[in-house]
Amino acid sequence: MKSICVYCGANPGASPEFATLAQVTGTLIASQGMTLVYGGGAVGLMGIVARAALAAGGEVIGVIPQALMDLEVSQPNLTRLHVVPDMHTRKAKMAALADGFMVLPGGFGTLDELFEIITWGQLGFHRKPIGLIDHAAFYAPLLTMIEHLAEQGFVRPQHRELFVTGVAPEDTLTAMRAWTPIEAKKWLPTTLDALAKA
Repeated sequence: MKSICVYCGANPGASPEFATLAQVTGTLIASQGMTLVYGGGAVGLMGIVARAALAAGGEVIGVIPQALMDLEVSQPNLTRLHVVPDMHTRKAKMAALADGFMVLPGGFGTLDELFEIITWGQLGFHRKPIGLIDHAAFYAPLLTMIEHLAEQGFVRPQHRELFVTGVAPEDTLTAMRAWTPIEAKKWLPTTLDALAKA
């Protein structure tokens, strides 16, 4: 991996641990000689991870919609900043620029990005590693929900392997490097049977 896209909150979160986590992540990516790709913002965990990577001498590429650029919340002094027309273009551009995806704590936007990139992997639109940093069990309820989806027949159990988890940036990155793409159809056998009879 030469570049990693980081998805994370535009808010700092309730605990100062989140800021520390973002700083460690940005520093790690830069120290490994990789380019950080992110949403281009200067606020919340987004700004922290970008500034940490820049401070460590890394390259940082931001992708921000024009509407947010107009609000003057973009991070200055980035290696490169792409200003795009909308959120859909932003996500596609970030995905195209990245060789892998790392997910820090965040809100609705972060979850949207996470599930879209997992779904693209599920459909075979990309074969890139996705790493979820489950610091202090932040994502434990979400992981339980994903297991529930599999138990209820809406997700194949194998698709749990579309992403890896770690408790810190370092072990998450190690797991991402060891990850191999899975081969499994999106649709469950009952769905395929129904489609064949239609």
